[in-house]
Amino acid sequence: MSTQSPLPSEPTAQPDGQAALPKKMRWYDGFAMSLTMPAALIASLGASIGGLGAWGAIALWAASMVLATATNWIYTELAAMFPESSGGIAHYAAEGWKKRAPAVGPIAAIGYWFPWTTALAVYAGIIGSLVQAQWFPDQDWTVSLGVTELSFPIVVGLVVIVLLFGAAMIGLHAAMWVVYVTGGLLLIPLAVFMVVPFLKGDWSASGLHWNLHGMQGLREALVWMYIMAWTSFGVEVCATFAPEYKDTVRDTSRALRAGVLFCLGVFIVLPLSLSGYLGEKTIAAEPTTFYVKAFQDLVGGASDLMVLFIIASLLLIMITGLADGSRVLYAMGREGLTVRQVGVLNRRGVPARALTVALVINVLVLVFLKSPLAIIVTGNLGYILTHLLAVTAFALLRKDRPDAVRPIRLPDFFVPLSYVLALVIAAVLVVGATGFSITGYGGYKELSIAGAVLLSSIALWLYRTRIQDKNPTPEATPTAPAPAPVPSKTD
Repeated sequence: MSTQSPLPSEPTAQPDGQAALPKKMRWYDGFAMSLTMPAALIASLGASIGGLGAWGAIALWAASMVLATATNWIYTELAAMFPESSGGIAHYAAEGWKKRAPAVGPIAAIGYWFPWTTALAVYAGIIGSLVQAQWFPDQDWTVSLGVTELSFPIVVGLVVIVLLFGAAMIGLHAAMWVVYVTGGLLLIPLAVFMVVPFLKGDWSASGLHWNLHGMQGLREALVWMYIMAWTSFGVEVCATFAPEYKDTVRDTSRALRAGVLFCLGVFIVLPLSLSGYLGEKTIAAEPTTFYVKAFQDLVGGASDLMVLFIIASLLLIMITGLADGSRVLYAMGREGLTVRQVGVLNRRGVPARALTVALVINVLVLVFLKSPLAIIVTGNLGYILTHLLAVTAFALLRKDRPDAVRPIRLPDFFVPLSYVLALVIAAVLVVGATGFSITGYGGYKELSIAGAVLLSSIALWLYRTRIQDKNPTPEATPTAPAPAPVPSKTD
């Protein structure tokens, strides 16, 4: 791995005189952010076991995470090529495709930004419901606002959103203590669920089943992998913070690799241990709350404690989503992919305007939609499409820019591997986006909303280039500053 000179930890000036994102993070900060993925697994594991059978769920979670591991290995080279970009995989897609299809840039960016940002409202509502059910069951009041109404869970969710927004406005480094606390609390139930069932002697594989058979089983597997992609692929969040690592190349690479390897282990062992200990029927009967029973059986813990652990894991998802989404929107404004007003940092180096957009959108989603989970899942359309474009961009950049500085250079066999990965991701995207009848997670309405969000990115991009920048040729999309030359080293 190549080394770099120490970089400043305070906001520095960019070529246009604006402050840059402060370089205060280390690789383990990014790894802590990647714990979002095991937290999301806890929220969706039960449903997959109930629908696929334990062996089917274990196999698909493992396959989904292996696919994510391979793609994220590719992203280490791309992240090192563009160390000053906070656009993450959306920026990689834009750089690789802009000569052939410049519209890929805004489509990938908005497709990536939308699910990460609005996840805040989803989990805030879930936290409100958990708080009401566990500690305030009598608070069933509602307040009418005319066009909508407020309830106790919604108010709790709004308070959580505002508090996290306030912490993010101070700066990501100030919110990292919350990340470490919530991540640490998450590790407690993970350790219990992954280790203790095998030690107690009650684990058995005799009651586990495989519910995927024939061509219909293959189609069902692809649909479930479409749903799982939001959980498994999300470890790429480590790359979004590349400009904020003290050693951009080394810290980005370490964070990505530590995240994918840790999540790969969790995604295989956790469903195996819990399925063999509790049994498929118990999990299928209570796919969301079976953890409480498991925790009580394994360590005698009270339900209050388990709910606190779940809330902590949801807070971790929300913090990561807010930080990730705001940086992507900031990068879009900086790189000419949307209106320039959001591409500005405040004097502390915080993307305050992008955070404010996230606050407004999440408040509206939570207050007016109340249960936007179908929209978030449908957001996978743009999210998986962005991964498809980013993986193919790796091969395109190898072809178009063979002499570009690559502080991390992967072996050449990753080029044909990227095409194989692209074919698999494309199959998951096409089959999963239209497989409503298999899981019941959405329909053509939700698919239409996702399509409208992607199309809006084109309108905002054209407004930026034609009206704000007065550029009649959108092909001239600005490129992120080139990284300082550093020696290449094959990884």
